[in-house]
Amino acid sequence: MSQSKSQLRGNGFTFKRFFIAHDRCAMKVGTDSILLGAWAPVAQATRILDIGTGSGLLALMLAQRSAETVAIDAVELDSDAALQATENAARSPWAQRVHIHQADITEWAARQEQRYSLIVSNPPYFTPGPACATSARDNARATHTLNHESLLHCAEMLIGEEGFFCLVLPEDEGKRFSSMALARGWHLRFRNDVAENSTRLPHRVLLGFSPAAGEVLEERMVIRGPDGRYSPAFCSLTQDFYLFM
Repeated sequence: MSQSKSQLRGNGFTFKRFFIAHDRCAMKVGTDSILLGAWAPVAQATRILDIGTGSGLLALMLAQRSAETVAIDAVELDSDAALQATENAARSPWAQRVHIHQADITEWAARQEQRYSLIVSNPPYFTPGPACATSARDNARATHTLNHESLLHCAEMLIGEEGFFCLVLPEDEGKRFSSMALARGWHLRFRNDVAENSTRLPHRVLLGFSPAAGEVLEERMVIRGPDGRYSPAFCSLTQDFYLFM
């Protein structure tokens, strides 16, 4: 199964029900966000928050999957990315439900009174090192402006009692993040270890935490089968979004 050329455009990515322009965003549309947007539990969600929305991809995926009554806030620090996310949301079928906020999440969170039943984030995960070509890409990839402790603190301020905080990280970073979250009183409720294929170790992990204790659902998924085609599990998860499925 190959990716359709019609899905890729020079300035963005075409999904079944919306288009994401990302030419002014440091981080482009990628598998990590698509996995998280298709996986995060929305069945009981009444209000959703996307931290570090970038192009707005996660916010629009969750808008597509959630009930029409669910409002979605998406916060982005970079002004160019926030403007592009605003434009992407305005062109989508869910323009009235998705609200983009250009702000520092640590300052924005402190001003909020409402709580969210679902918070998602595809956060920075590289520790600071050699600078990237642009400061925007550097901030998007590395934990300069939002380290994981600060991210957890913001989620703690904004999550509802029975809510879920879901994110995607490299496997090693996921272990460290989980240890930090559990030490701060979060409970791991969902985990999905993602490998490229059955011969490789998982390289990404989808994590779901809650302030409330409960049953833990742990899964493992491969993206591609032995023949190199996308696996049935990956297709089932993402078929509502990719044009070629």
